[in-house]
Amino acid sequence: MVTEQDIFQRAELLLGQEAMERLATRRVLLVGVGGVGSWCAEGLIRNGIRHLTLVDGDRVCASNVNRQLMATTETLGEVKVEALRRRLLSINPQADITAIERVFSEETASSFHLADFDYIIDAIDSLKDKALLIRMATETPGHLFSSMGAALKTDPTGIRVAEFWKVKGDPLARALRNRFKREKQFPAKKFQCVFSEEHLPPTGEVNGSLVHVTAVFGFTLASLVVNDVMRQGS
Repeated sequence: MVTEQDIFQRAELLLGQEAMERLATRRVLLVGVGGVGSWCAEGLIRNGIRHLTLVDGDRVCASNVNRQLMATTETLGEVKVEALRRRLLSINPQADITAIERVFSEETASSFHLADFDYIIDAIDSLKDKALLIRMATETPGHLFSSMGAALKTDPTGIRVAEFWKVKGDPLARALRNRFKREKQFPAKKFQCVFSEEHLPPTGEVNGSLVHVTAVFGFTLASLVVNDVMRQGS
């Protein structure tokens, strides 16, 4: 029988036993499991996170297959969080993964106990819902990491990390800042974002996106969690 020690031996060689033990105890909430969020979830579980809650209200459709981890021709029509949970448990059957088929919104926000989590990861597309999650998450003791726009990009080497108010060249970040200023409701504390300044012309009513970009966004979000846990022991 394969054990967690077998699975994570290479990670432990790099991070050390104490860091792996801390990763195993941290509770992570991931909101949005599309092209960015699904790969973030994979990175978290493969790096030793054991307690992960997945939130998304959608089902897998054909247009997801080009970039979302759990989206294949065999999972079409399935609930995204359930399909992803099954995938993640195939990596580590001992992981504690909760799948919530629900959209985070003004109507549902009170049902999410954000203060229960050490890390909250925002991979939401909706501007209104994203702004709400950011405001609420920054009011908790936990750490928030947020993905800005991953569509309309082809070059993963331009992906970087910055504090939200220092993000440049990203239309989604600009729209969020304008919304906060217009509503005079601001994040309660600073938080890190994954973004890229690359911005290609719109491709239609729905913007195009590619897996080699969305996945790097997602893996970068996962790295922010892992590196933060590592720093706690230094």
